[in-house]
Parts: sequence; C-alpha cells; structure tokens
Amino acid sequence: MKKIIIFLMLMPLAACSKNTGQVFNSYFDEAGSLVDNGSFGNANMNNMQIMTGEKRYVHDLSNRFANEVQSTVNFAFNSARLDGAAQATLSEQAHWIRQFPEVHFKVFGHTDAVGSDGYNKRLGLRRANAVVNYLALQGISRDRLEAVVSFGETQPLIVTQGRERQNRRTVTEVSGFVGSHPIIMDGRYAAVVDRGYVSSAKAASDLTLVKSGGSSTAAE
Repeated sequence: MKKIIIFLMLMPLAACSKNTGQVFNSYFDEAGSLVDNGSFGNANMNNMQIMTGEKRYVHDLSNRFANEVQSTVNFAFNSARLDGAAQATLSEQAHWIRQFPEVHFKVFGHTDAVGSDGYNKRLGLRRANAVVNYLALQGISRDRLEAVVSFGETQPLIVTQGRERQNRRTVTEVSGFVGSHPIIMDGRYAAVVDRGYVSSAKAASDLTLVKSGGSSTAAE
C-alpha cells in the first residue's frame, strides 16, 4: 500500500517535469509555435500585410500584370536559351516592370517530366535565371528580381510524361514591394496608382479640335 501511495505522489512531479521542458523550449520560438509547428510568424506577417493594405495591393498588381502582359515564356527541350519569341515577351515585361520601381518580382522555372527530378529542378532554375539576366539587361535592378525558386516538373500545365513545350516555361509574378523604397515606406501607394492613370491617358495628338459657333470642342 505504501509503494502505491509513493508512486501516485511521484506521477504529478514527472508530468510537471515533462511539461516544464516543453514550455522552456518554447522561449526560443514564436508564441504558439508548439501548436502550429512554427508557422505562426508567417501567419502574423500575412495578417499585418492585410491590415496595412499591402497584401491587397500586391494581389491587384499581380492580376494587372497577368492581364496586361504575357507572364510566361517557353523553352526548347532541355534548353534554357531564350528564343526570339521569349525575348519579345520579356521586353514587354520589362516595359511594364519599369513603370513600378516599388514592386518586387519572382521568376519561377518549370520543366516537362522528361529527366530526373534533381536535373529538372536545376534546369528550371537555369531558365528562371536566364529570364532574370535578360530583364536585368533591359534596365531592371536585380534587387527587384528573384530567381531562387524552381518547381521543376512538379506543376505541369499539361499532364504528360512525354515532351511538352507548354510545361517548359518560366512564369514572372509580382511578389511584393521593395521594402526600402521611400514611397512604400511612407505609405504613399497613391503615387503608384496615379502613374497608372497618367500612362493610360491619351496623348493630346489623339484629339482633334472642332470649332462650332465660335467655341472649340474636343472630339476623338
């Protein structure tokens, strides 16, 4: 009977010792990391971006970029060389990107399913770097371009184990803002929107003055 009582008395102490170890370890991680496996910081950053409006602006600019220019270029089999069509598309991308010096971009490289997974990841990254290098030659700062992510063969547009040109591609996407840019740091995103309106306005040469009864009116 005495042994049973001693055992029951020691059990809470053992439990407290175990729990204390877990709590102590959590001092080196974000609050709540024991529950969400350390992803709390990402969720916090996402919430902050939504509350400040940055997330919505990035989403809007991403849609605008995809609608106004071709975001994808394709490659020959087992190649990271940019052909004429790819260069023409990237020149259009560069023209759009130059209008938004506050915006950061990522270039994702993809391959078809032919070849090993490791080789295709390296090939996808080579393709992404080829795009970044070309955009840099067009006057885009490398600080605004990132080619560190390659999906290899894991995200095909056409599901096939054979050669497929549509899967051999790079995709340029808006990924965020350049944090050090003074416009973004001051929260003056309206300046970005204003430039969009100005660039979309028609030039004066597109308007013709029509005189009617001594008054002048503008007509297209």
